[in-house]
Amino acid sequence: MDKSNGYESVAMQFIECRGQNINGIGASTVRQWARTLARDSAVLDLGCGTGIPISKVLIDEGMTVYGVDASASLIKAFRRNFPNAPVACEPVEDSTFFNRKFDAIICWGLMFLLPKDAQEKAIKKAGDALQTGSKLLFTAPARKTVWEDVLTGKPSRSLGSKKYKELLSSQGLSLIEEFDDEGENHYFSAVRI
Repeated sequence: MDKSNGYESVAMQFIECRGQNINGIGASTVRQWARTLARDSAVLDLGCGTGIPISKVLIDEGMTVYGVDASASLIKAFRRNFPNAPVACEPVEDSTFFNRKFDAIICWGLMFLLPKDAQEKAIKKAGDALQTGSKLLFTAPARKTVWEDVLTGKPSRSLGSKKYKELLSSQGLSLIEEFDDEGENHYFSAVRI
């Protein structure tokens, strides 16, 4: 089974079309979110890909970034871009998350690529890896829906706002807000209580 959800097979295409734009969609939103964190915060980037633009923004804002991605090719690109950042090639639902706690976790453009049970497991693991007062930010459509991923042709699914709120609450995470960015990506911003 391909734990990269098809992204290993389209890694080069992903790198060419999305993995090099340092000012890509989401960068300004992630920058604003990062500025709510203390400098030197340890931030886990789930589905880090090449690290551009998300990890780059976090590093530029003074964060210590850890990356996790299931695509070996994207991890290789991440290591080229950020040779000093710890990174693991493993699916988020199986990851040990470096066996540590984080000040924040971000999951941009990945959650909805995962099957329902893997999304639930990822949110549980994220809750377990956050300290009290730590933050989680992830993207997924607010509406419960299934569609075909543009690059892989595999199904993508949003569990919907109501279900994501239930999952967050069950893990001791309080939803701070939901909002959309300039690319119409929907965000769930939560804090560990």
